[in-house]
Amino acid sequence: MRVVLVSVFPEMIGAVRDNGVTGRAVRDSRLELATVNPRDYARDRHRSVDDRPYGGGPGMVMRPEPLTEAVEAARKISGAGPVLCMSPQGRRFDDAWARELARESGLVLLAGRYEGIDERVIASQVDAELSLGDFVLSGGELAALCVIDAMARWLPGVLGHADSAAQDSFASGLLDCPHYTRPEVFAGEPVPEVLLSGDHAAIERWRRKQSLGRTQERRPDLLERLREAGGLSASDEQLLRDYAAERQRGS
Repeated sequence: MRVVLVSVFPEMIGAVRDNGVTGRAVRDSRLELATVNPRDYARDRHRSVDDRPYGGGPGMVMRPEPLTEAVEAARKISGAGPVLCMSPQGRRFDDAWARELARESGLVLLAGRYEGIDERVIASQVDAELSLGDFVLSGGELAALCVIDAMARWLPGVLGHADSAAQDSFASGLLDCPHYTRPEVFAGEPVPEVLLSGDHAAIERWRRKQSLGRTQERRPDLLERLREAGGLSASDEQLLRDYAAERQRGS
């Protein structure tokens, strides 16, 4: 897969290109990352990409000419796939969208700066606007890096274990269960006995119960959404009751 970041700070791509899971995906040629700098398409000697907004007001707005040419150049590099603009006004990014993007052969991520991007660029060049949440960043680069990382985890062969992404939080619509490793006892707290039992059915049942219970406690909206979609079985509902009873006894 080939991802192109359109940004006036192209060096920020190094955070995902050179490190961790995404860095390994690049080295293994499962993921290609490239950048296009709108300043390279500016027409004045100062390489300006912004100007004052029509109608007045604070801040500056990214100009349509250099940005449009930069996006068009990025499209040629990516070869295919959508153009996504990082914006607090966009659709909320989630794991399902990350999985969908991983099926694309190419992708362009547009990172705005300043007060925003000339709306004519959004209308003519962008397929969708994407938001990480209800907050504002200084620019779209950090959001774009998050998208790359979340999406890359779903590319075939990127993670060490084929089931790793599928077992992460949100992959099933639920939060993940707790995890433990050595030592068996730390700071007086032991690993849950069931995880040491070797009983794989009991372990899976415990993990499902913890995942359901945590989601109920921390993100009840996710659980309700799953319930409305028919994603909770009768055994899941029983596990939720068991979890609540265990928490009550432990309180």
